[in-house]
Amino acid sequence: MDKVKLLTVCVSLFLLAGCGGNQQYKTLDKVCVPNMEKAEAMKAGEAELNKMYFVIDKADAEAGVVRTRPLTAAQWFEFWRSDNVGLFNGAEANVQSIRRTAELNIGKDEGQLCIRCEVKVQRFSLLEHEIRGSGRVYEAFSRSEHAFQEMKLNPEQKKQAAWIDLGRDGRLETKILERIERQVAKK
Repeated sequence: MDKVKLLTVCVSLFLLAGCGGNQQYKTLDKVCVPNMEKAEAMKAGEAELNKMYFVIDKADAEAGVVRTRPLTAAQWFEFWRSDNVGLFNGAEANVQSIRRTAELNIGKDEGQLCIRCEVKVQRFSLLEHEIRGSGRVYEAFSRSEHAFQEMKLNPEQKKQAAWIDLGRDGRLETKILERIERQVAKK
């Protein structure tokens, strides 16, 4: 048993040491595509967002804007999804209710067509109920039963439930731009 505890402590320290470093990631501000029409770039952007399971909410060719509906972040078992970039984002999405909205802006910059991406991240905040015993933990957030969990909010919770803005996800923005750049390069 002592060997198991020692192994657990060693693995925990190893993981904490790896997470504690100040890591730098390459981020892209924009992708410029020479010799391409705005409509083609929008089509490429929409295609890549769809492949990542984003649902297009608005696509305005004249303004050069593609905006998605909020996408709830992938869970650990959704291995085919690619909207969590990095271990922290994946872990956070499994502990919290996270959603992301992507927006592409396509326009001329220095004589060539450029695509910019902005991904906004939000976390769901919900007022907890007071727990009256360990056997009633399933009631922490809603009036559900232990056999059947569902979201039944009381009026006070409904008033205070909100999506909290967490800022932008630069790593996902970069991933989306890189995918669009690869698709455009194929053409």
